[in-house]
Amino acid sequence: MMIFKATEESEAGQPPTEESLTAMGLVMAEMAEKGVLLAGDGLLPSSHGFRLQLDEGKQRVIDGPFTETKELIAGFCLIEVASREEALEWGWRCVAADGRDADAAGSSGLLEIRQVPTADFFGDNYTDEARDRNEQTFQKAAANLQKSNT
Repeated sequence: MMIFKATEESEAGQPPTEESLTAMGLVMAEMAEKGVLLAGDGLLPSSHGFRLQLDEGKQRVIDGPFTETKELIAGFCLIEVASREEALEWGWRCVAADGRDADAAGSSGLLEIRQVPTADFFGDNYTDEARDRNEQTFQKAAANLQKSNT
């Protein structure tokens, strides 16, 4: 998963430039064409979001905005690649398409790449029942996504 980190600009609600949107759209279209892109989108600023916290059994809802910009996410791409090197290649292309370089405050087009675990990662804890349930859940989710795109 490629996680695009928020910047002061994205948190202020400043949309990406036309050039950046076009460049990122072209990279994502190429990823989709090559079968690499599974999902992806930008996110609204944290002022439009909220967090859920469970503290000693008490539920709490905390409305945004959130102050630690470096901890926030501005967007994501879920990709499936064969290697770390391929993830790096696509990641660098996305960072370049985003078009943001580090500024004096350290705000930049930072991209974090994290691996999604396979079923093998969970070992014996991932029972056949859990695998079947997970597969059914994601088949339904794919159908929902298909419906929302029509």
